[in-house]
Amino acid sequence: MDRVKNSFTIKNLEHLSGIKAHTIRIWEKRYNLFEPQRTDTNIRMYDLENLQKLLNVTLLYNNGYKISKIARLSSEDVTTNVHNLTINKSADDWSIGLFKLAMINFDQRLFTKTFNELLEQFSFREIFKNVFIPLMNELGVLWQTNSISPSHEHFITSLVKQKIHAMCEELQAKETSRSDRRFVLFLPDNEIHELGLLYLQYEVLNNGFQCVFLGQSVPIESLKNLVDIGEPITFISYFTIEPSQDKINSYLNTFSTEIIQNISCDLWILGYQIQFIEEELPEKIRSFNSIDGACG
Repeated sequence: MDRVKNSFTIKNLEHLSGIKAHTIRIWEKRYNLFEPQRTDTNIRMYDLENLQKLLNVTLLYNNGYKISKIARLSSEDVTTNVHNLTINKSADDWSIGLFKLAMINFDQRLFTKTFNELLEQFSFREIFKNVFIPLMNELGVLWQTNSISPSHEHFITSLVKQKIHAMCEELQAKETSRSDRRFVLFLPDNEIHELGLLYLQYEVLNNGFQCVFLGQSVPIESLKNLVDIGEPITFISYFTIEPSQDKINSYLNTFSTEIIQNISCDLWILGYQIQFIEEELPEKIRSFNSIDGACG
């Protein structure tokens, strides 16, 4: 695992906070908000304390505080104002910054504390939609701009998965309220991006249905084993990178021939790759542009 990242360029701060580097320089020069160190080549480098302060300042600034007023506040007053502001604000206004900080420091305690505070105010569905999805969307940009490393991404993604598993386990402990259909969730061969599918498992269970979660890289042939379940089946799959653009139509036709025609079932599909479907979908196969669409 990478060592804790504790030194950041101004571009790192820009990507982590959403505040332009030019603006950060102005705030630093005009209001002495930050105290960077200088390298031998005169490049600004900021420590974790500066990053934390910037994230707090950004939250206040984005919620109507004038930067001149923020600059006059002590560190304690900034923290107090942030705390008071977050009490009545929506989840995405404050928690994403804390999750980023937890990621940078590989700080599982901060992640868990922030998640538990969210769960006191919001449903897990709201947390996933308003916090985790935007956070995941930002990770790719942060990685590409060298603000984080792949290990940071794996760390935070693993923790998000843990929370989905925990919420699913709570639901699985309850008695299933609907037995008219069973959902089987799987990813196609060579597909390993399971975060979206994991969350769909939560939605299926939360709606009272039975759920069989098969996970990553499941060949079509293996799905034939589900024929003995008896009740109607809805298969759900999430195509992030597989099947590839040139194979997706063939995959769906094969699924229709090998599974749908032999089992009382249908297939729901989501994910990036569905945009490359060029043919009319076979009977009993539906595509959805978002998790909201499938869950609605």
